[in-house]
Amino acid sequence: MTSDRPRGPAFYVLALFFAGFVAFLYGPTLTILVLSFQGPQGGLTFPMNGVSTHWFSRLWAGVGVVDIWAALWRSLKLGIVVMLLTVVVAFFAGLAFRKHFRGESLLFTVAIASLIVPSIVVSLGIGLEFRLIDDGIKALAAATGWGFLQDHGTAMGLYTSALGAHLTWTLPFGLLIMFAVFNRFNPAYEEAARDLGATGPQILRHVVVPILAPALVGVALFGFTLSFDELARTSQAIGGRNTLPLELQGLTTTVTTPEIYALGTLTTGVSLAVIGAALGAAVWMQRRRARRSLIG
Repeated sequence: MTSDRPRGPAFYVLALFFAGFVAFLYGPTLTILVLSFQGPQGGLTFPMNGVSTHWFSRLWAGVGVVDIWAALWRSLKLGIVVMLLTVVVAFFAGLAFRKHFRGESLLFTVAIASLIVPSIVVSLGIGLEFRLIDDGIKALAAATGWGFLQDHGTAMGLYTSALGAHLTWTLPFGLLIMFAVFNRFNPAYEEAARDLGATGPQILRHVVVPILAPALVGVALFGFTLSFDELARTSQAIGGRNTLPLELQGLTTTVTTPEIYALGTLTTGVSLAVIGAALGAAVWMQRRRARRSLIG
């Protein structure tokens, strides 16, 4: 039902405040999007000098000495690995915390503690830890003379230190989501399946996972997007090859053309594509489950 009462001044004040809030959130992204389509003589500020896809062509050809596509590929691969690990660990952690055990409060506190520690401190700590590991390996190589340790460079890398740094950021969010979901999960579904003779793995596969599939998609979305955009936690723990956010940060001091805006538009497009795919997968799962319930 709609009300015929006239809207008071408070409505327009709140509407104006909301519009300003939305502009504050998305204005910078829209500005970068618009400026990335400037002509060949365009600069980094308004007014625009022509409209073209020139800077995207320049980006495709490569940004100076930086291999931007290799950095993008590294970020994508790392994001996918972080996403999968976040989903698996968060899901099974949620299952474990349904069964109360000794020390669960301490474990939960430790698991989410990294959310309140400054990201750069986490990165520095992980970097220092891996430097100590490198020193230990080199000392062991000198003491034993083992040949396979002589050529050791560093244990830091994309799937070691950088992966650990990203998981300290994505896992707490995944855990909090799964805890909230399991708190609302009705165990009657599991009991009904058990009464029908289903085993534990069958209940997990055919009952729990299908019901929680939209939430798992949400955890996957969090894991990928947080990893793909992460900068501070990666800065001191990446090793010798940078991810895309680190390369983008470095380019802000050397690239003085809208080429960097084109790169920003590209990375935003990747994030939006992942979000769209995740939302589409969640809708598809819900419709599939609805069709099955109608058939059943």
